[in-house]
Amino acid sequence: MAIEIEKKFLVSSDVWRTLADGVVYRQGYISISAAHTVRVRIAGETGFLTIKGAEVDGGRYEFEYPIPVSEADQMLTHLCAKPLIEKKRFVIDYRGSKWEVDEFFGDNDGLVVAEIELESVHQPFAKPEWIGAEVTGDSRYYNASLVSNPYSNWK
Repeated sequence: MAIEIEKKFLVSSDVWRTLADGVVYRQGYISISAAHTVRVRIAGETGFLTIKGAEVDGGRYEFEYPIPVSEADQMLTHLCAKPLIEKKRFVIDYRGSKWEVDEFFGDNDGLVVAEIELESVHQPFAKPEWIGAEVTGDSRYYNASLVSNPYSNWK
């Protein structure tokens, strides 16, 4: 079993853009509930099926499996709630930690969020200068929430 512990932040500048190349992601949700989510994702040329449990004590169970891209594409087209999540992910190493910056497109155009995955809830980490306000507990920023309440509706 894998436990995912992550912190989520807004970004305060575009400095991160010079630090990595991005990979295009397209993802959707077959199931979204308080107890779990079932996600299908195509990242570059690779498909994934991911099952996540509810958050408990700052972490949640996460199981991810590679699947054929053609099957992921069919699931995204026929089984997932719309709109799909479209984004470009940039992976940036900073002082021994891996930061993932997601720049959203489509119905979530204009939203940019950075995440860091941790080994424990209380693990210390260094924040790059381009990291802004923490939004970890704000469910509006969850990818699964962006399907039913896209960023374009927030304004």
